[in-house]
Formats: sequence, structure tokens, C-alpha cells
Amino acid sequence: MFRSKRSGLVRRLWQSRVTGGNGQEADDWSDLAGSLNELKSVTHSLLKRLKEKPLEVLSQAVQSSGALHTACVPMAKSELRLGKQTLAPQVLLCRLFRWPDLKHLFELKRLYSCEGFARNTDSSTVCCNPYHFSRLCGPDSPPPPYSRFSTSDEEKPLECTASCTETEATNSPNITPGDFSDASLSPDTMKQCHWCIVAYWEHRTRVGRLYTVYEQSVSIFYDLPHGNGFCLGQLALHNRSETVKRTRSKIGYGILLSREPDGVWAYNRSEHPIFVNSPTLDIPNSRTLIVRKVMPGYSIKVFDYEKSCLLQQATDTDYADGPYDPNSVRISFAKGWGPCYSRQFITSCPCWLEIMLNSSR
Repeated sequence: MFRSKRSGLVRRLWQSRVTGGNGQEADDWSDLAGSLNELKSVTHSLLKRLKEKPLEVLSQAVQSSGALHTACVPMAKSELRLGKQTLAPQVLLCRLFRWPDLKHLFELKRLYSCEGFARNTDSSTVCCNPYHFSRLCGPDSPPPPYSRFSTSDEEKPLECTASCTETEATNSPNITPGDFSDASLSPDTMKQCHWCIVAYWEHRTRVGRLYTVYEQSVSIFYDLPHGNGFCLGQLALHNRSETVKRTRSKIGYGILLSREPDGVWAYNRSEHPIFVNSPTLDIPNSRTLIVRKVMPGYSIKVFDYEKSCLLQQATDTDYADGPYDPNSVRISFAKGWGPCYSRQFITSCPCWLEIMLNSSR
């Protein structure tokens, strides 16, 4: 019975792999595998290393497409031979169940919610849960000094440029959401140091209360099974336009926002793009701002702590049109803004977030 259940889980997982149909699957793996039979053999061999419980966790993660919170799936660090090349086990599983076009381990970013995030890299095991990873959105900014920053550097293409693109937009009007304090919080809670406050907007109207974030990561979503965090689906507003209603329905699993040692990261968990602007994504001393398009399954560093410090020392305030907040990040769901769109300002976007970072973090 034990073996039968494990074998059933392995078969179910194999059947759940991402396939393009019409021979596309063979094309996706043509760079590695001599045949799908070889791929199947290597996959089965890998999955059979897992005991029943980790197999159930992996199956739950795959079947729910990451909607459910699932535990790590630890495996011994190893290299798998597939065709003439080798793959790390986490790369193979991410390719099988999420991104058939994934090529290299360095294209992946481990999510902060993964227990292996803080684990010593010398550990003999590695988490192989494909929904504990995201694709890494680039390009990253060049190293200091940031006075050498140029448009050509920022626009240098990487393998994921098709999924993470940028457009220029004129500076949008600054919006002050009001007093950040929340009188409903107890004195003990107020003693804890929050690292950001999130405001949700529909066009020019702020909807709901300001959401104060104390945990290292927070989910911001419309509909997420058993989700904890900032639920936008519960925020009521009379006389919503059809455009807003349609856009709200696209938020879905939303984003995972996390404070990490090098900065603040946003992971797009939804099935639609998000659009991001932040001071550390902008070109220094420019009157235009950069709006980054982040496709589903990708993560982007929306705020770089080191770069922010350097930019605030070097930025020429004469370039700013109106009030300028060096610690504010804006994220629009599904709709972009800028010269490539009919919406010139983020206030024209149906559903968007303003993330106000605590500078004294």
C-alpha cells in the first residue's frame, strides 16, 4: 500500500507537468533531453527519492498552482544528468511544473517565505518546491558609484526581458495619503517597528484603511485560499466603475511583498502583469521615471537600500517636479501607465498600491 501510494503520487506529478501540446513539449526540452522517455525516466528517479509526505506536499503545491501555503520539499544537493548536460533538482522541477523555458539556476530567486531562504548555503539539502521560487526579473542596476548609471545600462537585455520590460513615464502627481498613525493599535503594538505602510487606490480614491506591515513579508491579494495579509477583495466602495471591477477580478493571488537584507522585493503571484515604479528603479537626475512591467511568476527588487542611500546623497532636487518621496513605491495591477499607454499617470490606473517605506527601518 505504501509503495502503491508513492507510485500514484509520482504518476500524478508527471501528468501535472507543464506541456505546450502539438509537440511543444519536445521543443522545450530539446536543449537537454534526447527524448521525452529520458526526461520521464530522470524525473521518476528523482521523485522516487522522496518519501510519501514530501511527495504529498509537492503534489499539493503543484495542484493548487501555489495558491496554498506548502512546506519545503528538501532534497540532497546533487546534479542530474539529462542528455549532455546536468541540472540541479530544483531547476528540473521548476522547469517541469512552472517554466519549461528555464535554463539556469541563476534565473531563479528563492522566495522569502521558504524556510531555506535563511538556511546556511553549506547545507547538504536544498528545497525543491517549485512554488518556493520565482523567476528573477532583471536587469539589475550597475554597481556603485551610481553616477556611472546610464540608460543603456538599465535597458541592457537579459533572458527575461520579454517578461520584464520598462517604459518611461512623466512624473505623476504626488499624493499624500494622510497621517500614517493608527489610533486603534495598542501601545505594545506601536512599540514594534513597522517597515512599511500600504495604501490601496482606485484611480484617485484611496479605498480602505492604511495597512501597516510588521512581519518580514506580507501577501496583498484579492482572492487567496487561506490567505493571510491585506485582502483587497474585502474592501467595499460604492459605485465602482466597470473598469475597476474588471481589474479587481484580475488581482487574484496578488503579490508577495518582502523585506530582505538587500532591499524590498515584490513577487507577482497573479495571472496578469503588475507595473512598478520606485525611486531606485528610476534613472538618477532625470525628469522621467521608469515603469517596470513584471510578468506572472517573476520577482523584482522594487527598492534597493544601498542604492537609495547613494541616490539621496547624489540626487539633484532641481530635477524633481513637485513633491518627491524617496521612500515610496507604486504598483499597478494589470494596467500600465506612461507614454506607451493611454494612462499617463498612475492615478489613471484602476487598481494600484502605494507602499510607503519606513526610512528608519
